[in-house]
Amino acid sequence: MNSIHVTENTPRPSNSKKVGHVRWWIVWTLFFSTVTNYISRQTFSVLAPLITAQYHLTHTDLAKILGAFQISYAVTWLLGGIFLDAVGTRIGLAIAVVFWSLVNGLTGFASSVFQFAALRFLLGIGEGFNWPGASKTVAEWFPSQERSLAVAIFDSGSSVGGAIAATAIPMIALAFGWRAAFAFSGLLGFVWLLVWLRVYYPVGRHPRVTKAEVALIQGGQETSVASTEHGPQRWIKLARDRNLWGIVLGRALTDPIWWFYVFWLPQYLSDARGFSLQRIALFAWLPFVAADLGNFTGGWISGYCIRRGLSVVRARIWVCVISCLPILAGIPAASVHHVSVALTLICVALWGYASWSTMGLTLPSDLFPQDVVATVTGLSGLAAGLVGAAFTFAVGILVDRFSYGPAFLVAGLLPLAATASVVILVRRPKESLN
Repeated sequence: MNSIHVTENTPRPSNSKKVGHVRWWIVWTLFFSTVTNYISRQTFSVLAPLITAQYHLTHTDLAKILGAFQISYAVTWLLGGIFLDAVGTRIGLAIAVVFWSLVNGLTGFASSVFQFAALRFLLGIGEGFNWPGASKTVAEWFPSQERSLAVAIFDSGSSVGGAIAATAIPMIALAFGWRAAFAFSGLLGFVWLLVWLRVYYPVGRHPRVTKAEVALIQGGQETSVASTEHGPQRWIKLARDRNLWGIVLGRALTDPIWWFYVFWLPQYLSDARGFSLQRIALFAWLPFVAADLGNFTGGWISGYCIRRGLSVVRARIWVCVISCLPILAGIPAASVHHVSVALTLICVALWGYASWSTMGLTLPSDLFPQDVVATVTGLSGLAAGLVGAAFTFAVGILVDRFSYGPAFLVAGLLPLAATASVVILVRRPKESLN
């Protein structure tokens, strides 16, 4: 796909103290967007034991509610990516945050499976913009040698947001009722919006960026600023690119792991381990901290390998290969007797997943030009969300009929297939087949 790819060069080291650090302010703002995003989506999952008990929901009912979010979220990854490529991230993310915050607040008024599912579907539409927008911003604002760290920063917001939700939401629910918890998480997006509109502008129009920082960013970017093809031909060539399918398959076979632990962990701790809402608040945040460490582990190792002379794409692939191994630790988590051992194994699995995920989110900006990065990221998110939704429905049925054991087994084995897809299909741009 010569119209999209260019030759990969060895990145040059940077000195942000001399050239400026506007790009880091922007990525930390994206970090807080992700934190807010995850507090909003996790509010229902954390409160699920309380809500299922009040309305006598089965695990299949719960899967329908959770799956409704994943389906709309998956579609929005694609459509949202195309929309963000068209209007830009400043306005696109602002609209998305307002929408998902309003929907999350309204969830506090729901009282049936249909109402919860409908509102979760709408929530997925808004929240699906966050990752394509953040990935597009990183591609625009960061040289290649800094991208994996930048992705690790904004993606780690999911772990931090999940940890905050696991501790704060139960406390709010116990003090003021579970409906008030939705109002609280819904208000956070409006606070973030004020910061975003002040901090983010495109590189060429930012009032506080220096010429030296712009030169650093543009000099270290390894893909063309824009693809040369337009119209249908552009998308036909994109669809033929093996790198696209490596990214799509990799994400589709790893993201269901995250959805499983994020959505089902509170309910699992309640069902299988007898945790009360208070105990969930005390312990359910630990796997998210482990995932946060995984984000930075993957980002740091990848950046270190690049600085030591390994090509950008090869460094990403090697991190994926290494990271898939600790995810296997989740397989015995459902069968061990001691809950502390189970939580430790889950923490190890999520640490490995987050390291892998950081590479999966970085590869689009490594391999494609800026004007299609959000679209490529959106395609991978669509596939990941649909597969994740199917897995969520399957988990609900499996738990109602059998136990959590089969779900833990599948979640542990999926990354092996995902890593094989990346190793076989992903190539440096000059090696990619047309």
